[in-house]
Amino acid sequence: MWKIGNVEIKHQIVLAPMAGITNVAYRKLVKEFGAGLVVSEMVSDKALCYGNQKTIDMLKVDEDEHPVAIQIFGGDPESMAQAAKFVEAHSACDIIDINMGCPVNKVLKAHAGSDLLRDPERAYAIVKAVVEAVDLPVTVKMRIGFDQKHINCVAFAKLMEKAGASALAVHGRTRSQFYEGHADWSYIKQVKEAVSIPVMGNGDVRTPEDAKRMLEETGCDAVMVGRAVLGNPWLISRMITYLETNVDPGDPSLEERFALCKKHAQKLINVMGERNAMREMRSHAPWYIKGLHGSAKIKNELTKVTTYKEMTDILDAYEHDIESYERR
Repeated sequence: MWKIGNVEIKHQIVLAPMAGITNVAYRKLVKEFGAGLVVSEMVSDKALCYGNQKTIDMLKVDEDEHPVAIQIFGGDPESMAQAAKFVEAHSACDIIDINMGCPVNKVLKAHAGSDLLRDPERAYAIVKAVVEAVDLPVTVKMRIGFDQKHINCVAFAKLMEKAGASALAVHGRTRSQFYEGHADWSYIKQVKEAVSIPVMGNGDVRTPEDAKRMLEETGCDAVMVGRAVLGNPWLISRMITYLETNVDPGDPSLEERFALCKKHAQKLINVMGERNAMREMRSHAPWYIKGLHGSAKIKNELTKVTTYKEMTDILDAYEHDIESYERR
């Protein structure tokens, strides 16, 4: 058990915010595997201030996913504070997270995301304004620096703590790396040693062993996992079990893998209707069969599905083919 502000968190594995991925359906699915905390995909402060309904819909929180954080992004202290107030009033979330790590140019042009690493004073003003505007704990997700020549994570983290942040999530890459190369966990350790608030380590955590090593090498309070859980949400429960028992339960059976893909689709349908859900499953479904024999052709078929039945027919036929192959 650990805490962010007054929010108690049961496990040390946290689902990272991922644009276009961590909507309420996916967060609920991952929560079933024991994630201590789940974080929403990033939400634009300006869109909330302008009352954009599609953006407001992203604030939906289900009673089964607590504790949950809603992540907002923006580059202006005033609009970020206004957006945070709106989130607090219109969402049942437990924490407000501020994105200071997104490397995408479109976000940087708004002086948001990892662009704030180049402007610590603006970042400080944003966090301070948001903390003063809401009663919920406020956290910051950041990178170690903008590029290799400007790694300023320790000083930046101390400034975020001074501004009132209740916790930090540190991705061990610079903005210029995007998601390439290796995450340098040594900087996560330096941040943890420099601040008194909880620190979540993020980057290159793909296995239960990685999660344990992250905790041991950096001393961080929790591990934030992102891309490794795509099509692989049971990795969360494997990590939790390994941290508690030093035993890895291993991968699920083929039957469990295919069943979970269908369950994911059903949860999406319940949230956004079949048409939009299937558009999302064109990305998700191929992840569920990654690495399986003969998956390349099936992945291509899954990227074109338009109905739930079409998707399940493809998966059922493929599951039968794989089982036949393994019996040979």
